[in-house]
Amino acid sequence: MLLKEYRICMPLTVDEYKIGQLYMISKHSHEQSDRGEGVEVVQNEPFEDPHHGNGQFTEKRVYLNSKLPSWARAVVPKIFYVTEKAWNYYPYTITEYTCSFLPKFSIHIETKYEDNKGSNNSIFDSEAKDLEREVCFIDIACDELPERYYKESEDPKHFKSEKTGRGQLREGWRDSHQPIMCSYKLVTVKFEVWGLQTRVEQFVHKVVRDILLIGHRQAFAWVDEWYDMTMDDVREYEKNMHEQTNIKVCNQHSSTVDDIESHAQTST
Repeated sequence: MLLKEYRICMPLTVDEYKIGQLYMISKHSHEQSDRGEGVEVVQNEPFEDPHHGNGQFTEKRVYLNSKLPSWARAVVPKIFYVTEKAWNYYPYTITEYTCSFLPKFSIHIETKYEDNKGSNNSIFDSEAKDLEREVCFIDIACDELPERYYKESEDPKHFKSEKTGRGQLREGWRDSHQPIMCSYKLVTVKFEVWGLQTRVEQFVHKVVRDILLIGHRQAFAWVDEWYDMTMDDVREYEKNMHEQTNIKVCNQHSSTVDDIESHAQTST
């Protein structure tokens, strides 16, 4: 098990980002879904928890075989998906990733949002007080992004919002920018297979970090698209994007998923 805490600051407030988070996830999933790979939404509906209150439950299938390194593709089926389950009780969320083909693999993410610059060192005391973990700050403006993901229009150093006036962030922006919020993410990766555990867990954390950097950059770069939306607006946008994304992804996989799951059950 490899545990890390990521802290990603944004030039927004927690209340503003409630809309931006949903918009970014839906648009990003749609953009990344092509040629049978991407994100299929299986379920998305209100959910009530006795402790956290009202929220939203979402279940997705993330198809990503071509995005795996060669050594990983050698040990998984050609058509490969990860199941994502998320419980959104904003400003607290839980996300879990599992795979029926790899029962000893899982990712667990707990997220909390606060209006500060990542200065709360005890935010996860109730979840992981006694667990050793590395704290990793992610700077959306200055951290290096893999070249294949770079878009100048989504670069916070160049982008300036017309609706909010925020943007063109420079080094050290977190020390002086107002407003500012932080997305705190406690990420646990498990791959309990002897000989591969360390390699896989480290690789997954690298992928998680890249995704967090890309997603938060996009959420800010798209701020003028979502800033005036209400919750009803963004839920309708989310519904439309999910429908379009499912069409892009499911056409290739609808006839094979049942066969894959039957094969997995037989194998276990």
